[in-house]
Amino acid sequence: MAKFGVSQPVKRVEDARFLRGKGAYVEDMALPGEARAVFVRATVAHGEIVAIDTAAAVEAEGVLAVYTGADLDGAIDNSLDTAPIKNRDGSTCALPRRPLLATGRVRHVGEPVAVVIAETLAAAKDAAEMIVVDYADLPVVTDTAEALHAGAPELHPEAPGNLCFDWGMGDEAQVEAAFAKAARVVSLDLVNNRVVANPMETRGVIANWDGARLHVFANGQGPWDLKGELSRKLGLDEAKVRVTHPDVGGGFGMKAVNYPEQLVCAYASIQIGRPVKWISERAEGIASDSMGRDHVTRAQAAFDADMKLTAVRVDCVAAMGAYLSPFAVYIPSVLASKVLTGVYDVQTYFFGVKGVFSNTTPTDAYRGAGRPEAIYVIERLMDYAAREMGVDPVDLRRRNFIREFPYVSATGETYDVGDFDRVLDRAMVEADVAGFAARKAESAKAGKLRGLGLCYYIESILGDQNETTEIKFLEDGAIELYVGTQSNGQGHETVFAQFLSGRLGVPFENIRLVQGDTDLIAHGGGTGGSRSVTMQGSSIWGAADAWVEKVKPFAGEELEVSAADVEFVEGAFRVAGTDRALDVMEVVARARAKGHGELLGERRETVTPGRSYPNGAHFCEVEIDPDTGVTQVVKYTVVDDFGVLMNPILAEGQVHGGVVQGLGQALCEHVVYDEDGQLVSATFMDYAMPRAGDAPMIPFHHEGVPSTANVIGMKGCGEAGTVGACAAVVNAALDAVWEAGVRHVDMPMTPLRMWGWLNAVRREAA
Repeated sequence: MAKFGVSQPVKRVEDARFLRGKGAYVEDMALPGEARAVFVRATVAHGEIVAIDTAAAVEAEGVLAVYTGADLDGAIDNSLDTAPIKNRDGSTCALPRRPLLATGRVRHVGEPVAVVIAETLAAAKDAAEMIVVDYADLPVVTDTAEALHAGAPELHPEAPGNLCFDWGMGDEAQVEAAFAKAARVVSLDLVNNRVVANPMETRGVIANWDGARLHVFANGQGPWDLKGELSRKLGLDEAKVRVTHPDVGGGFGMKAVNYPEQLVCAYASIQIGRPVKWISERAEGIASDSMGRDHVTRAQAAFDADMKLTAVRVDCVAAMGAYLSPFAVYIPSVLASKVLTGVYDVQTYFFGVKGVFSNTTPTDAYRGAGRPEAIYVIERLMDYAAREMGVDPVDLRRRNFIREFPYVSATGETYDVGDFDRVLDRAMVEADVAGFAARKAESAKAGKLRGLGLCYYIESILGDQNETTEIKFLEDGAIELYVGTQSNGQGHETVFAQFLSGRLGVPFENIRLVQGDTDLIAHGGGTGGSRSVTMQGSSIWGAADAWVEKVKPFAGEELEVSAADVEFVEGAFRVAGTDRALDVMEVVARARAKGHGELLGERRETVTPGRSYPNGAHFCEVEIDPDTGVTQVVKYTVVDDFGVLMNPILAEGQVHGGVVQGLGQALCEHVVYDEDGQLVSATFMDYAMPRAGDAPMIPFHHEGVPSTANVIGMKGCGEAGTVGACAAVVNAALDAVWEAGVRHVDMPMTPLRMWGWLNAVRREAA
């Protein structure tokens, strides 16, 4: 019987089935009588729908139904829910309707226009090809900054000039005064490029109406929001809707939101009385999955004579895409604001964000959801300021570090603990910063430019601070652990079993995780914002402790003492001061035998009192070939402060994955639309994903300062790698080309772009 506590490098138990092809994903499921759905999508970026001819498709062999937006209008609420945000003047942002199937007009390539339901996937595809949509083309705008220019084509009458919202936070007058008396002001214009999440498993759904209840199988990051929206849009009582998540192969925030396909398939199932299944193809997903980032930003910093940061101003134009996705308005504004000033002691700031509509796929959360964007801004700004002022980038950061905790940031976040100097000291040793000059000289001999970049990041855990846990002891000795989060591949089955095993001393191998089922779990916070292990772990401990207290009187009876004389130590109810004890499984067996069913489990909702703030230092080294522009990451070192680690192997895996996603955005990933709004980067032939050769081995080191914001002392780790990676890579590249005269680089640093920046300097010099 294995028992585990904290900081144990336990191997992932779920991998035994995943590596043997025994996982159960949406695509693996097949219900009796299952029909297949294929969506017809807009082929133009902006146009009036003149006519949709579905006659041939309706009559095609194997077709069960064909629906357009006109069919849905009046039958159900043909729209997706969106969330509002307040403008600077207190008014509400523009909230244009986002139809499930387009009506009247299409606004981006890939927008769903119609759906075919057929006996087989092949039949549905054939019929979808028969649907003819006549469009009257309209002018197109896809560039985020240009969407606000006077005369740009407008997408929605509710949003004149394509302005969705104009949000602000901070004191503009105070900032202007600080800048006016600053010894030095540094300004930097940045582009945070648009990317696609591209999880290994594409989006998918099976909807099954059995005549009385709707059961929707979907791959998401928590089923409760989808259940609520299905109920509202379809006019069903919530008791008649069940949503379950089977295994999920990656989400990265993209699967945390609801999509038209889920509701349309549910409607179709109700209409035809059969299960309806839809699985996105890869190119379809690239065009229709919510995308990430896409910001154009001007950042400014004011310094005094001692190079202390006195004020920060950030003005951002953020792409919303053609419509609002559920969380989109909060990503570049509220969520980014939580770490806007990073790890630096500055109290004067202003942060302004304008959200804009354009003829592009809607944006929403992508790994980090606002924090990578904010840290990219402040860490690029600090690095650039150091170069402009002629000081070491490490020294400038140290001059401005926060050192007294708890610390209330300018934007109102309370950083409970931290030791940034300690983490940075360790990172400099592990990265061998002292040896960089010698490595740079060796690169020069080979005709390469070598650069060293640093990003010191901090992030704020997001999401609901309330989480639910239920523990059930079964007759066969198994222990079911019901949780309100949802694994997307992070290893929840392993780490949550560790929590319960460590807290109660029960056999690790007996614990079975139950997740992602609205019938079995009334509500939960889902997975996102690096919240899962911290919030769910705290909840598991709370439920375990509550169960222990509930059982103590019974344990006392069995040990023939009063409850006051019973203590719970190392997995056993023990008579204080003696060796008389009963372990948990013995107590459970006796409670069952004596008919005490109330002692065979515990359900508890736990509110974690505060948010934790993971932080760390990323050092990156790149080599650039000036003749080809190829930029290669040749050395990468991470030192993180995740507080108390539950499972170092899982934490390291999260860091590695996050860093590589950051490398991908910095070096190669980029969504490209042409002047007509056509998606040029629509396949993996055109959208460059990072490969194994693009990343070196990434040593991971830990310098934990236990958080005081939760009972475990943990800080989330799921998004930390991405939060730090982009700025580290780009700072390294700028360091490499600075001596060559290049003063600005932007993501993605493709070979062509890097060669162009270097060649421009050469031409000027000539």
